[in-house]
Formats: sequence, structure tokens, C-alpha cells
Amino acid sequence: MTGAGHFTSSSNFGGNLDAKVTPIVVTSAFMAATGGLMFGYNVGVSGGVIFMRPFLKKFFPGEKERHSDSYCQNESWGLQLFTSSLYLAGMAATVVAAYTTRKFGRRMSMLIAGILFLCGTALSAVAQNLPMLIIARLLLGCGAGFGNQAVPVFLSEIAPTRTRGATNILFQLNVTIGILFANLVNYGTSKIKGDWGWRVSLGMAGVPAVLLTVAALVVVDTPNSLIERGHIEEGKEVLRKIRGTDNIEAEFMELVEARQVANQVDHPFTNLFIRRNRPRLIIAVSLQIFQQFTGINAIMFYAPILFMTLGFENDAPLYSAVITGAVNVLSTLISIYAVDKVGRRMLLLEAGVQMFLSLVIIAVILRINAWDRPADLSKGLAIFVVVMVCTFVSSFAWSWGPLGWVIPAEIFPLGTRSAGQSVTVFTNFIFTFGIAESFLPMLCHLKYGIFLFFSVWVLIMSLFMLVLLPETMDVPIEDMTDRVWKQHRVWRRFVE
Repeated sequence: MTGAGHFTSSSNFGGNLDAKVTPIVVTSAFMAATGGLMFGYNVGVSGGVIFMRPFLKKFFPGEKERHSDSYCQNESWGLQLFTSSLYLAGMAATVVAAYTTRKFGRRMSMLIAGILFLCGTALSAVAQNLPMLIIARLLLGCGAGFGNQAVPVFLSEIAPTRTRGATNILFQLNVTIGILFANLVNYGTSKIKGDWGWRVSLGMAGVPAVLLTVAALVVVDTPNSLIERGHIEEGKEVLRKIRGTDNIEAEFMELVEARQVANQVDHPFTNLFIRRNRPRLIIAVSLQIFQQFTGINAIMFYAPILFMTLGFENDAPLYSAVITGAVNVLSTLISIYAVDKVGRRMLLLEAGVQMFLSLVIIAVILRINAWDRPADLSKGLAIFVVVMVCTFVSSFAWSWGPLGWVIPAEIFPLGTRSAGQSVTVFTNFIFTFGIAESFLPMLCHLKYGIFLFFSVWVLIMSLFMLVLLPETMDVPIEDMTDRVWKQHRVWRRFVE
């Protein structure tokens, strides 16, 4: 098909924005997004259980002694390995998931994720020694690798163009709900004496694991996946059902054409690095690197410990973590409303300013009022620091958090979409692992300067996105090349 013909077909499809948001789309999207719930719970629960003394006594008995420096009192390579081992397994699993997602469909990868989550949850809840605990975390990491690879792609492909951003953000919304759920569970189980507290916390991950497994068995696969795998008529019928209209010919022909192009891609991972695909790869990878260098996971992983370092006592660390979790959820809801109205770029740039100011203010307060002992902060200043942390979390939650998953899932062509999402997840996990492993030593050595460290990165990433990120709002997912990349002042020289 010629370039002119391609553009005409895409224009017809792009004009078909009255496709209904059907019950099957809503149901499938919410069910698939439970993969985010599972991932979020495991992110949030680890930061709470390592705060529980029975857990430390059983698995890390050498970590009971506190460092004399408030910033360094929680530095522990063992605890960091427990938290971050999930991401090591996830990095390996997501590469395998690329093959599974392309050859067997999005549902299959989601089902594998659910089963791995169930196995990891069961083993972690009954763990008797550190090797059992780490193996459980590795199984959970494999589940996260499959789930995070398949779910965002599923959501992007099943959604109508005009609501694709909001639909995809359901994944991140569930991540934030999972984190909040974990913090609430940890707050309750921390009062249980003995081993039952942390075991209940880890075992409750079975709830989202069951939901994801059931979802994978119930939902239909996406038309994009069915057509890509040669099930043309089945894909057309599913497309008709999820769009709620018989006027699907333009979109159907786009998918058939995308399949023809995809069939020419023998090696998806290698194809990602050819010249015309480099802009997509650079944006997807940059989003993941920058997302971690906002410092968000450093705060969310260790929120209880962070607030304890700031001088809160007894239940206040977990209570404060619950507050930040609630802010995270509410702010993600704002993103669902705004992403398909103001666009991806505007949310990222506004949040960059807000995050930068929050981090700088926190650093200045700690520098002036608590050089070596943040626990010496007055109650009023400590509360103000928590407010600034919440301000930071809110801006991340309506920008870099959800859009780090939304944009990569919608910019790759069909033939390299699974591979592109795997590279996205791999990059996310390797940098999440790096931040998880390095945050406590950085906190110990940089002290208040850690917030300045992340603020510099926020400034860099905001300038990067200002210049290089194209707007993808309201552009059909199979028509990104003509409508986005060939129109961008920098990237068009690579694509044309």
C-alpha cells in the first residue's frame, strides 16, 4: 500500500472515534489490570515487612542493631536483596514473555503470570528460611515479568483510540491500589505478635494473584493478537464485539495491514535497533530510566523506614506510608481523567516542575534543620516534610508513573510490540533493582543530598521530554508512524 493510501485508510480509522466503550472492554480492562494490583502489592508489602521485628529476627537476625547515624540505621545489603530480588527474576522472565505474548497471545502471558504469582505467594507465606524466602521472591518476580509485559499491551490494544490513555492507566491505578492495600495490611499485621503478622502480609498477595489468574481465563484476547497469529475472522468478530459497532472495516484493514508488516519481522528484538525503530526504542527506554531516577521507588519501597528516619515513632511510619499510598491512588485517578484531554506531554512537563520543587524543598529543610539527625526535626517541620513527600508522590502519580507504561505500550508497531514492551519492562526492572540496591547506601552517605540528587535527574528528564517526546494522544495505535514519528522535527529523519 502506498504512503498516500495508507494515510487515507488511517484517516478513516482515526475519524472513527465514536466507537463505543462497551461492557466487554470495561470488564476485560479492569480484569486484566489486576496484574498491576499484584505487582503493586508486592512492591508495597516488602517495605512494611522489613519493618517488622519478628520478620527481621527470623531471616535477618544480624540486622537488629541500629546504626548510630539516623541516615544509616537501616543500611543492610540483606534487606535490599530481599526487596530487589523480585526485579532480577522479572528481567529474565520478560524476555521469555516477549515470545509467549507474540506466539500464543496476551492472555497466555497473563495466565502464566497469575500461576507464578500464586506459587510465589504460597511459598513466601510458609517460608522457614532465607533460601525459601528468596525463591518465593524470584517466582513473584517471574510473574511480574510476564504480567508487566502483557497487561499494558493488552490494555492499549483493546481500548478505543479516544480512551486508550485512560484505559492503559488502569494498570498503574491498580499498582497504586496494590501498594496502598499492602500498606494497610502491614499496618494491621504489624500489631500481631510472632510470625503470623508478616506471614499474613505476604500471604494476602494471594488475593490479587487469584484475580489475575481468573481474569486470564475469562477475557478474550485482543483483535491485534488474534490477527497477528492468523486468526483473521475470529479477530474481526472480537473487534466487532469490543467496538460495539459494525463499522469496523477501516480499523480491521489497519490491523490486517499491520499483520502483513509484522510477518516480515523475523527477529523482533533485532528489528528494534534498525534505524526507523530507534526513536521508539529511545523514548521507551528513556521513560523507564527516568521514571526510576525520579526517586519514587526509593520513597515507596522504604516509606516506613524513611518516615522513621525523619523522627516518627511507633506506628507513625506505617501510618505515614498509608497516607502516601492514598495520595498515590487519588492522583492516579486524576491522570485517568486528564491523559486523553490534556495529553501525555503536558502531564509529564507539569509534574517535572512540581517534583523538582518538592525535592529541593525537602533537601533544604533537612540541610538547615537536621544536618546529621533528621529525627531531631521539630514535629511541625517533620509533618511539612511528609506534605512535601505527598506533593512529590501526587505529581509522579499523574505523570511519570502511569505514562511510563502507557506510552511504550502504544508506540511500537505490531511486529515489534511484544519485544518493545519486554525491553521496556527489562529496563524498568534493572533500574528499579539498581535504585533498590543503592538507595540505603546513598541515604547513608549523601544524607539530605539524596533529594538533591534526584531533583537534578528530574530537571534533566523534563528537558529531554520537552525536546524529544512526541504527543500520541488521539492517534490510532497502528498509525503512529505516519501521524507521529514522521511529523516530529527530530525523529522524522530516522523514520522517513
